[in-house]
Amino acid sequence: MILDLDRFVREGEPRWQELDAVLTRMEKHPYATVGVTELERLHALYQRTSADLLRVRGLHSEARLRQYLESLVSRGYTAIHGVTDRKKASWFGWFLRDFPRAVRRQAGALALAMALFWGGSAVGAGLLVVLYEERETLFPFAGLATKPSERVKQETVERSKMVAERTGRFSAHLIQNNTRVAIFTFALGMTYGVGPTVLLFSNGVYLGAVAMDYIKDGQTLFLLGWLLPHGVIELPAIILAGQAAFLLTGALLPRGRRAPVGERLRAIFPDALAIMGGVAVMLVWAGIVEAFFSQYHEPVVPYAVKIAFGVGELGGLLAFLQLAGRDGE
Repeated sequence: MILDLDRFVREGEPRWQELDAVLTRMEKHPYATVGVTELERLHALYQRTSADLLRVRGLHSEARLRQYLESLVSRGYTAIHGVTDRKKASWFGWFLRDFPRAVRRQAGALALAMALFWGGSAVGAGLLVVLYEERETLFPFAGLATKPSERVKQETVERSKMVAERTGRFSAHLIQNNTRVAIFTFALGMTYGVGPTVLLFSNGVYLGAVAMDYIKDGQTLFLLGWLLPHGVIELPAIILAGQAAFLLTGALLPRGRRAPVGERLRAIFPDALAIMGGVAVMLVWAGIVEAFFSQYHEPVVPYAVKIAFGVGELGGLLAFLQLAGRDGE
């Protein structure tokens, strides 16, 4: 076979470059979504390039061209047939991609969960201010049984001697308890929204009342130093669990849709699973921070350090949920 090499390269080079560009994009963003049209084009380019490689394999004088085409064909085979199993890459890749994408994609359910929780917090704080003298009757919470100044003394003086001895067990207990609460919140989505609504709102009321009690007693600095390091992760995690619960509720409610409930549940399952997986990771971190950092107070750890740490965590979390996994969206 006689090959007009100049014409062969002139006609083949545009599609080789196009194939190279497609493969480079897929390799650079291995978790980006690839549409059907792009996959069909990739397959067509791969087949044509494979045919071109067969035509030049016998040309020993064109070793560089042959190596270039062999590289393209090898990369194309990997991309099409999945020699590199992306699912085995790392759970970390999933955490960086699927979790924040699901949170952003289901913004309506997130807004509802946030409104319930922070609305409850506002109600709790307002009621405690208006009915301060009746707070123990109105809010029968253990956290309001004694004055904040007395609890601060217990935390900073009496309990500081025990913290170092129990942090490991305490961390495990916190992680287990917080994860159980998150899973319970998600499961309550099966109650057509009643369960997560009550749970989010009531927890918000409790937080608002206790926080305002500390503020009115002049213990704001202690409150921030105690709550921020773990709370800026733990509280959003509970809200995100509520988001996943409302996804479940939304799938159960027909709202004029003709699709059967099983199909609706399958549609929201990937996002709900991704959110709950992210919540689990967040709660593990919050439990570790609460046990090994939040429980240490002045003079062991200055409040300013703890507050700065919490603010940094919150900024990092917001940036992560807003920006991570943007490639391929």
